[in-house]
Amino acid sequence: MPSSTDQTAIVAALHDELASVLALMPDEHKQTVAGRDFWVGHLHGREVVAVLSGIGKVAAATTATLLIERFGVQRIVFTGVAGGLGDGVRVGDVVVAESFLQHDMDASPIFPRHEMPGYGRSRFDTDRALTEQLVGAVAAVLNDAGHFLAGETRAVFGLQTPRLHRGLITSGDRFVSTASECAALQRELPDALAVEMEGAAFAQVCHDFGVPLAVVRTISDRADDAAHVDFPRFLREVASQYSSAILDRLFGAY
Repeated sequence: MPSSTDQTAIVAALHDELASVLALMPDEHKQTVAGRDFWVGHLHGREVVAVLSGIGKVAAATTATLLIERFGVQRIVFTGVAGGLGDGVRVGDVVVAESFLQHDMDASPIFPRHEMPGYGRSRFDTDRALTEQLVGAVAAVLNDAGHFLAGETRAVFGLQTPRLHRGLITSGDRFVSTASECAALQRELPDALAVEMEGAAFAQVCHDFGVPLAVVRTISDRADDAAHVDFPRFLREVASQYSSAILDRLFGAY
């Protein structure tokens, strides 16, 4: 990352993940804007603003815009969970986004399905350099995952050796949790690795403002009929552990 005078946004999807981020920050103080709590402070000596994204694309877009316009962040790093779609993307794996698409965007027949009107495209890329830095942090953490995930946790969730995937993540304003929905997305978007509800909005806003974005998602389920796991426990014992370790490694490496 660039010098410590640059400000980076750390965005978490859920409260437990934000708490794990705040635990890494020694001097955070809260500012409330538009009903959102933004925590301003430092991580490994670097200026950061930490915040919850809000659920869904509209809430996410509002948060992203506030980070850029009100707080003047120079880059955004997003951490959260997602449902796995791609072959071989298993619970406990981690996906780093290289691009995003809104799977529920459909302005046809005026525009092709998934294309964003006014943009001439359906996909928005993450920042290549920042993403490579995030990939390095994720790879280092996953190599150590056996040391901070308890054996009981691995057994409960059937976790195998966690793997890193990188590529397309798709977003939409509905929670995908049935085999039929999952299969439909796989047919429509065969290269999609995971599905969630906020990333594409962040990608579009960051594209509009020219702000670098990198996103990491821990796979909590396979977005099908087996998606109803003990989600609070997974978030607490797996996803939040990944988030804090990855961000600690990312910011501590520079």
